[in-house]
Amino acid sequence: MKKFLAPLLFVAAAITLITILGAFFPKYAGTLAALFIFLIADGYLWYSVRGHVRKLNKVAGFAVTGLYWLPVALLISIMIYGSFVTFLDWNLPLRTYVQSFILVFFLAKVFPVEALLTADLTRGVRWIVSSISGKRPEPGKKIMRNPAVLVSGWVLGALFFILMASGTLFWQFDFSVNRQEIRLDELPPAFDGLTIVQFSDVHLGSWGSKQKLLEAMQTINGLKPDVIFFTGDMFNYCTADGNGFRDILRVLHAPFGIYAIMGNHDYGDYINWPSVAAKKKNIDDLHLFYQSLGWKLLLNSHDILRRGSDSIAVIGVENWGSSHRFQRFGDVAKAIRGTETMAIQLLLSHDPSHWDSIVSKRFRNIDVTFSGHTHGGQVGINCFGIHWSPITWAYREWCGLYANPASSPPQYLYVNQGLGNIGYSGRIGILPEITLITLKRAGQK
Repeated sequence: MKKFLAPLLFVAAAITLITILGAFFPKYAGTLAALFIFLIADGYLWYSVRGHVRKLNKVAGFAVTGLYWLPVALLISIMIYGSFVTFLDWNLPLRTYVQSFILVFFLAKVFPVEALLTADLTRGVRWIVSSISGKRPEPGKKIMRNPAVLVSGWVLGALFFILMASGTLFWQFDFSVNRQEIRLDELPPAFDGLTIVQFSDVHLGSWGSKQKLLEAMQTINGLKPDVIFFTGDMFNYCTADGNGFRDILRVLHAPFGIYAIMGNHDYGDYINWPSVAAKKKNIDDLHLFYQSLGWKLLLNSHDILRRGSDSIAVIGVENWGSSHRFQRFGDVAKAIRGTETMAIQLLLSHDPSHWDSIVSKRFRNIDVTFSGHTHGGQVGINCFGIHWSPITWAYREWCGLYANPASSPPQYLYVNQGLGNIGYSGRIGILPEITLITLKRAGQK
């Protein structure tokens, strides 16, 4: 019975931990379920190596044990700390990087866990085969796990951790300026050559460096755009994430102004609020935040850009995602009301699945849609002509320029890779993006 006591207590502790975290972050139910699996796998992995650790001298054994259980210790520590200091009031860099470290450490352990499962599965198959053939091991002898498989799992886990750490240290703020030209048949002559800078998904709630944000804003200003589009997810959890960043964001300027929309994280749905009134105040604060910046927040509404006698429409909708995990507040029909006669309509919609599901099918008068949301997966391959990320399993349009094959004249979507991060504070292969788009009249050089 005693040998089952420790595993049972570990499972009970894991359930308690997940239950408490779920009370604070109701929107992360799927993530917390994965975390529970990680915790159980973590205990299983430790059970397989604890004998080797015991053979080390006391100092080395203590160090290895402490390092192994550090992510769990941090989880417990932040829960205790959170009972005294509200999560939203934590030191931002500390909150950001502790969360990221825990995530990366657990993900790195997936490799030795998979190796252990493979070794155990192989051992089980060998035992079955030996039982059927009547060649069971002699009494006192066991069928051992394949050491090469186990070692390969630990090596791959270590390499994965180093790679992910590199993504945090070297590429998290390695801003990439992507230039794109889009040709439109009906673009008014006065707007031929209009330059648009799009950026998206800043996620101030996990932005670890004010200096780096300032560098990004200065890079945008250096491109001298005619107009700037921000396509949602300024915050992570609440509008208070933006405290201390206003002066940096205010440095942005463009002749036609700066337009913004809301993303799925901007509604404050990822934490529990003490009351409906508190959540409503968070949205009110968001409106005041954009007013203080001098940006135009489009909420299922539009604005008109004018040059001489020519004009084009800038339309912005609230978040709409094909997944039921996300809000469906976007109303294109309402937003375009009054722009039906405009030659060019530019739409800002945070989630590219909105374009795939709705815009490209029902609103082919929308010439270009600007989206973000996917972050390009933050991790992927972008070299030797290969451009791929695991996010392709969730989104058909996940990064770059797309054209609707069923539309004539062409209807376009541009998906920005995002400037910030969520969950993992880093980038590998998929760099944080600032997009410079130039609109040209079709047939013009």
